[in-house]
Amino acid sequence: MRMSTLHHSSTWSSMLHLFKTGRLWFPDDFYATSEPLAPSEKAPASLQSTYDAWFTSRLLPRGETLVPGAHRRVSLTNLKLAFIIIRTCAVEFFAHILSLHPIRTTLMLSLNVVRSLFPAFRGYSQALIIDELQCLITSGNFTWSRLLNLVATELVRRIFESLLDSFAASNETVVVDSAKFYVEYVQMEQRVRLDIPTLSDPVVRDLLHESDLFARSFSGSGFGLLSPLDFIHIISLVTEIFSHLLLIFSLTGGATHYGVLLLSIFSATVPLFVTWFGCPDAHSETLYSPREARAADRQEKMRNLAYNEAHRPEIELFGLGDWILKTWASARKVVLDSDQNQQLRESSIISKLNFADFLFALQNIPLVLLLQTSSASLGSLTLYRSSIQSVILASRNLLATSRMVFQGIFFMSAFCAGKNLKPKLQPRAEDVVPYQTSVSGATIKAHGLSYTYPGCSEPALKDVSFTLQSGETLAIVGYNGSGKSTLAKVLLRIIDHDSGELCVNGVDIRRYDPYDYHQHLTGVFQGFSKFNTTVRENVGLGRVEKMRSRAAIESAIHLAEADSVVNSLPYGLRQILETPGFESMSYAGCTASPRQHGLSGGEWQRLSIARAFMRANELQVDLLLFDEPTSSLDAQAQKQIFDTIERISRSPTTGDRTKSVIFITHRLSTARRADKVAMMENGTISEFGTHAELLAMGGGYAALYRASE
Repeated sequence: MRMSTLHHSSTWSSMLHLFKTGRLWFPDDFYATSEPLAPSEKAPASLQSTYDAWFTSRLLPRGETLVPGAHRRVSLTNLKLAFIIIRTCAVEFFAHILSLHPIRTTLMLSLNVVRSLFPAFRGYSQALIIDELQCLITSGNFTWSRLLNLVATELVRRIFESLLDSFAASNETVVVDSAKFYVEYVQMEQRVRLDIPTLSDPVVRDLLHESDLFARSFSGSGFGLLSPLDFIHIISLVTEIFSHLLLIFSLTGGATHYGVLLLSIFSATVPLFVTWFGCPDAHSETLYSPREARAADRQEKMRNLAYNEAHRPEIELFGLGDWILKTWASARKVVLDSDQNQQLRESSIISKLNFADFLFALQNIPLVLLLQTSSASLGSLTLYRSSIQSVILASRNLLATSRMVFQGIFFMSAFCAGKNLKPKLQPRAEDVVPYQTSVSGATIKAHGLSYTYPGCSEPALKDVSFTLQSGETLAIVGYNGSGKSTLAKVLLRIIDHDSGELCVNGVDIRRYDPYDYHQHLTGVFQGFSKFNTTVRENVGLGRVEKMRSRAAIESAIHLAEADSVVNSLPYGLRQILETPGFESMSYAGCTASPRQHGLSGGEWQRLSIARAFMRANELQVDLLLFDEPTSSLDAQAQKQIFDTIERISRSPTTGDRTKSVIFITHRLSTARRADKVAMMENGTISEFGTHAELLAMGGGYAALYRASE
């Protein structure tokens, strides 16, 4: 075996055409109901969609389901599911990534293949130097100039490699950053467009959890995964292995050499088979049983309670310390027992054997055999040994990367399926009816409305029926827990009623596009949001189109009687408000903002009312709904707010009613202002009529009114 047999191979394998246009298929009626697909142990033969493949991959025997983020086992069923995912969404996904930077992405793929050939060329170049040096010394014609010439050539090659690596890294950064932005944008978009009923679905939450893991893996913070773009790494490793094998075969000739080669291949592949068959998957420990998953979840919740300072007052007030410790300890023991059992399963005899020294000695046998042949040179032996070692290392990396990419396929399916989730409150395109504003206010007719919160056995609303004519004002009163706020959320189309009928302006509310419907109403929630941002933005979020209009902001603040609140702040509208329980994030080189300012409950409530008033004067708004809007205000301030609501609901020129008003209140003195009063008890409207009519009835409303006097 002489060095003259070494030669540069120009054989290049053609790249697989992975990018082609396609369209995801997702059943239009899947989210018409909240029922998930029935569990099964095997993938159905009729699997067509990305969602179906993702859902089926999480199913375990006996009807159990994998914890979100758990790794899938390498099995025939999961391999079939992975193929379905690649066919239905992977090609389209990577085609979109390619379209972001077509030239740069193609260049990135090409450069990674080229760079994967560098190790083989490096070994070839170094072998040439060794052989040349050996020849010069043994012939007695050694000259430093010849040696320096070879070293200079090697140095130039390394400089070229370094420059190419630098350019490739810079180019790859642009491609990966673009892909990262695209994935994170899609992730944000699907979060903001999904409604509460959709997000409350446990299956949807699991889907979005794994979709988040996929998105985070682009930033290197995934659930133990490589970046999804590291499928390129597989191509590079295959190319590297192929190039080294070419060198090995070029150095092999004759029966003796082929025997040596087989021995080398055997020594290289034994550890791979031992790793694959003898030892469990490194990620199998994440395959918790349902009991272990619940314990892990409870353990983390208890840890968060203990470490989060926002919960400290309640922990001390209610003496929750011992309970937290006891609950955490119980859950922690379950998790530790699970980990211990996993370690016992991994502690097989074969996994305890140390193959490193044995294989190192075994791979020296080919060198001893080759040294006995006169044709073997020092350079060829060095190259042969380095190529064998490179093949072993690259094969191990290929195996590990392939496993990671296999898991990433299922997380990618969650991401792709998440893009096609339809909000449950969104009607079919053929059923959508444009909202028609009424000049005298919205008309609402409810009949037999019922609603049960997910996971609850008792309904929050039961057979609720009432009629509100256009321009009327309705006060909803009742004891705590009677369903008042739940009814408000149904009327505002935040949640959907389970049964019954609800019509607004003569149209079934389910036929309105929620976004279109919300443009024609405004309101205040009992648990209104407190944003850690400026006063301008806290108010302007009620009408983002006019957030830059100082006049609109100040008008809404004036209507909410919040002028004194804003004027008392050091920076006025530019004042950043400190929200209760908010923990600011600090970064290197940054200091906390000195402009943050806290507000009282009443001051926050005035700003929430101002936020609602941002659009209350708009002509297209014909329904105002306020849930306990003045609970933190004194009687005088309350009267001023309701006087403003009354004024806004009427035409400034004719005085006629132009908006319907619904408000929930625990102050029955305020309820007297309404045209109609609804008394709620145990999730239903027990009494409905005017204030005088309900007093004359002598029922629950009359008793509540007398008790409040």
